[in-house]
Amino acid sequence: MPTTLEQIKEHFSGTGCALSCAPADRAVKGYDLDVSANAGDVVSAAEYLGGIGFALDTITGVDWILQNEMEVVYDYFHPASPLRIVVRTRVPRANPEVPTVSGVFPGANWHERETHDFFGIRFAGHPNLIPLLLPEDADYHPLRKDFNA
Repeated sequence: MPTTLEQIKEHFSGTGCALSCAPADRAVKGYDLDVSANAGDVVSAAEYLGGIGFALDTITGVDWILQNEMEVVYDYFHPASPLRIVVRTRVPRANPEVPTVSGVFPGANWHERETHDFFGIRFAGHPNLIPLLLPEDADYHPLRKDFNA
């Protein structure tokens, strides 16, 4: 089972799922490896990382309005080592949807609901993608850059 950063990087580079996989300066970025994946590969990335002992720290969104894209950022940590890995995927802003990773990491349920509330990113297959923090009748996503209060 891969345990070193180099072995993990080799795994992602060899799977074809990564568009890019680059080491990062932890002192500057706060993580050791930055993986850019296709939206359809976030579940397999979660399964791999979970299988080698990583845990999901958080999920969030980023609105790249000028590029007409939304980004979903998954932060992973290893409880027995100092490694931190970020997996990112970008989707079209007009149809921001990625598969849920809640089947791999049940704690993702809350993070995905929050990201859906604030950015409007849908998590296909999520068991209960209803508002978590916004009113049930909210038809807006307040962290999108074009949101007007």
